[in-house]
Amino acid sequence: MTATHDPQVDEKPAELSTTPGWAALLAASIGQFLVVLDISVVNVALPEMRTGLGLGASGLQWVVNAYSLTFAGFLLLGGRAADLFGRKRVFVAGLGLFTAASLAGGFAQDPAMIIGARAVQGLGAAILAPVTLSLITATFPDGPARTRAIAMWTAVGTAGGATGGLVGGLLTDYLSWRWVFLINVPIGVAVAVVAVRWLRGERGPAGRQRLDLPGAVLVTAGVVLLAYGIGETGDHGWTSLIWLGAGLVLLAGFVAVESRTAQPLVRLGLFRLRSVAVGNLATVVSMMAGFALWYFLSLYMQNVLEYSAVRTGLSFLPHTAGIIVGSRLAPPLMARMDARLLAGAGGLLAAVGFAWQSAVLDADGTFLGSILGPGATMAVGFGLLMTPLVEASTAGAPRSQAGAVAGVVNTSRTIGGAIGLTVLGTAAARSGADLVDGYATAFVVAAVITAVGTALVAFLPRPENRA
Repeated sequence: MTATHDPQVDEKPAELSTTPGWAALLAASIGQFLVVLDISVVNVALPEMRTGLGLGASGLQWVVNAYSLTFAGFLLLGGRAADLFGRKRVFVAGLGLFTAASLAGGFAQDPAMIIGARAVQGLGAAILAPVTLSLITATFPDGPARTRAIAMWTAVGTAGGATGGLVGGLLTDYLSWRWVFLINVPIGVAVAVVAVRWLRGERGPAGRQRLDLPGAVLVTAGVVLLAYGIGETGDHGWTSLIWLGAGLVLLAGFVAVESRTAQPLVRLGLFRLRSVAVGNLATVVSMMAGFALWYFLSLYMQNVLEYSAVRTGLSFLPHTAGIIVGSRLAPPLMARMDARLLAGAGGLLAAVGFAWQSAVLDADGTFLGSILGPGATMAVGFGLLMTPLVEASTAGAPRSQAGAVAGVVNTSRTIGGAIGLTVLGTAAARSGADLVDGYATAFVVAAVITAVGTALVAFLPRPENRA
């Protein structure tokens, strides 16, 4: 495929970052680990948090979504800030905000305070996360080295799921749910030391630069209203269309602002690249199902099988190991076969795992009979799927836009996860009062969504012509 000419995209590539490869990979992996850790470490603490703060079902969902939606809405802002003001400076700023919000969450006294702290955590993570990927894409040139670095970034970030589940279980059972937030403080300090010591400062572009705050507000508000409208469909029917319509209008306004502003969060010309457009669309759809693996399995193990938080965390170790294995297998397989074929195979494997999981959920289930087999299948499938999708989603973009493109990729992952959680939660609630039936319905819907996302992979350009 021949790349479409666009002056905003076909610019002279920026020089590679002067940060050593090992330092960039170390900082990127630890930073991504911290962001993912905070999602999984909260999941296993949700039942105790509900009791301690008097949270209802919708409140629990917003403890997750306040982080995810704020994270998604401000990722483009964080990515663009890294391009304009330097990756080291933005990395440290995002890390500091994330750590401070974690401290506030650990001392929350009511639902409003915990949800507010989670929203600020999401903002800090949105500033931090794009830098982790842009450090890799701006440091490693196209080729096997970048593929291996992206696979490591994916695998280590996913390892935060295992660490979060296990550490969160230990902290919840033996100390308090509050420590699932407070644990981020020493980790944040340690990562800051790594960043200050080894990352090299960079100069931003010459001339007066500004961030597109109107665009950030529009995209954040649009995503929140869209997800809220989807969540309201189960209880309020047609009235939810008001929220859905408002969300779509704000997102359309975001596109209009981006097409006119001199310094947008993301240059719309990037989406003329088929790899970027299709890769990110496939990522959104696939990640709509991805949250089901962690969220609904955590609730099933604790609410139905009555596992402790520690046992739940231990039970997630094979799932995370499966994603790490799939991510590590992806680079050598991509060197030997069409990356589209590998992503398609991984997506189909994940869809089979979701369908299998739905079939074996039972009120009297066991770890070996109801969790291990389908969980490992889903996990390996997602590991094989996500590495080629991330690489496709960044292919062909100039390095001077590395932060913005990283923001788009992370936004796609997070918007997909947040909207998927709402959709799957609504499907589970509408299936009836029985918890097992609700969780089984969520996994069936996740299987269908994953299959749709996998079908989109066929529209990616051939690897040798991805630009």
